[in-house]
Amino acid sequence: MTPAVSLTDLAFRYTPTAPDVVQNITLDLPSRAVTAILGPNGSGKTTLLHLILGLLTPQQGRIALNGTQHTGYARREVSHILGLVPQEEPPAFNLNVLETVLLGRAPYLKLLQRPSERDYTTAFRSLEQVGIADLWARPVPALSGGERQLAVLARALTQEPDILLLDEPTSHLDVNNARQILSLMRDLRTQGKTIVFTTHDPNAAAATADYVVLMRQGRVLYAGTAHETLTGEHLSATYDVPIEVVRDHLGRLLVVVY
Repeated sequence: MTPAVSLTDLAFRYTPTAPDVVQNITLDLPSRAVTAILGPNGSGKTTLLHLILGLLTPQQGRIALNGTQHTGYARREVSHILGLVPQEEPPAFNLNVLETVLLGRAPYLKLLQRPSERDYTTAFRSLEQVGIADLWARPVPALSGGERQLAVLARALTQEPDILLLDEPTSHLDVNNARQILSLMRDLRTQGKTIVFTTHDPNAAAATADYVVLMRQGRVLYAGTAHETLTGEHLSATYDVPIEVVRDHLGRLLVVVY
């Protein structure tokens, strides 16, 4: 199967004299799977997502989406393929939840074109999928942090991308909302979506990911299936602290930091 995302010799720095934030990364991310990009703060995870999305331009290397070079797509085509759930964004003042979620249909609308019945149907379906359909008329600034994150996820789903990128999707959520987000990612995978998310939490990756990429200081240290990659040795090298990985009675991986 063609990888969803292929990175070849990718490097990026924010200024010409700054060190590389992403260093010579060659990597294939599988289609129709959940990939976790895991590493400590400052390891280059968010920068890598922004490079994949096209928000940043690498100084070196190539990026392919579904087998076609990123540069071969028009901007509108890229927005049909890739959707982003950012870690944080300012509340959308004067917009309610439904209006915010409908912004996900922008790549399908012409300038000044109003959303169609299909656009509204897609938006409400996304709201139901993330469990906040009853909040459709609520102003976004009045939502809790967890509800806002679910609204942003619903907006990305309304965009109907093939590949969904999520940047630290559970970092500011309580346990219940974090569990809901991780469960939604698994559900989306079963529906044929490709999910790529960044996290600094090894247990979030262990609970959700099929494929794991371990990053440190802009480099990929290890990449492979969750069971191959999430080992005490690999995680200890990534985080520079003693870490043990054990299995519970159901065979699930649990990460213990000493």
